Amino acid sequence: MLRVLAVDDEKPLLEELLYLLRSDPRVGAAVGASDATEALRRITLAVESGPEGADGLDVVFLDIHMAGLTGLDIARLLAGFSSPPLIVFVTAHEGFAVQAFDLKAVDYVLKPVRPERLAEAVRRVCALLGHDREPAAAPTAPSGAPVAATATAGVAPATGAERAAEQIAVELGGVTRFVAIADIAYVEAQGDYARLHTGEGSHLVRIPLSTLEERWAARGFVRIHRRHLVALDRIDELRLDAGTTSVRVGAAELQVSRRHARELRDLLMRKATG
Repeated sequence: MLRVLAVDDEKPLLEELLYLLRSDPRVGAAVGASDATEALRRITLAVESGPEGADGLDVVFLDIHMAGLTGLDIARLLAGFSSPPLIVFVTAHEGFAVQAFDLKAVDYVLKPVRPERLAEAVRRVCALLGHDREPAAAPTAPSGAPVAATATAGVAPATGAERAAEQIAVELGGVTRFVAIADIAYVEAQGDYARLHTGEGSHLVRIPLSTLEERWAARGFVRIHRRHLVALDRIDELRLDAGTTSVRVGAAELQVSRRHARELRDLLMRKATG
């Protein structure tokens, strides 16, 4: 059974998060802290107590934007402990995902928190800690609770002839949008997430770049770098400069790694000559 600390300086959101965590049968105890000072006090007690101690903690569900120290600041401080608890970030801001995963976060959950999404974060924590219990069904949200809040991804099934182009479902803040794969110019890796770049903007989805590379190879997407997957027909220019290779995709200039440069040049030449 997990021992959990939830940290958020907005009391209603903290209470909601604690309610959902306590509703999960894999969570044995969940306590809250409404500021960074209280969070650090509890975490220090947990570390001093040891994994089996009365004040021990397995995981901290941590907001990012708080008065004083931010959640990222707390995570950096935790990195200095010999045996810190795991971290799951819970935030309304999608733009810190890369920093979060650089700090070894287990997961990155967007607000308002969807119960089944939180249950998936708990499952990930259990898997890392070696808990053998099967994942429980997602807890049910209380009446009037906020719904849907994360970025997930999957190829949307066709619903008729009018939806000829395959799409990817992008969910954020309870709204699901269907983005045509044909509209995506390139994809950028951001930890366990990927950012889809279109002519209208970008969308963060929770799916690794390697998975998209495998799924979309037949649709003309090629890997040019460990961080980038590009639609071949969206490449406007291939540039060679002082031994380095880059491509221009719309307004973006993307570096091509040496291991992918020759293959990319061959693909573009074959495409140009039919």
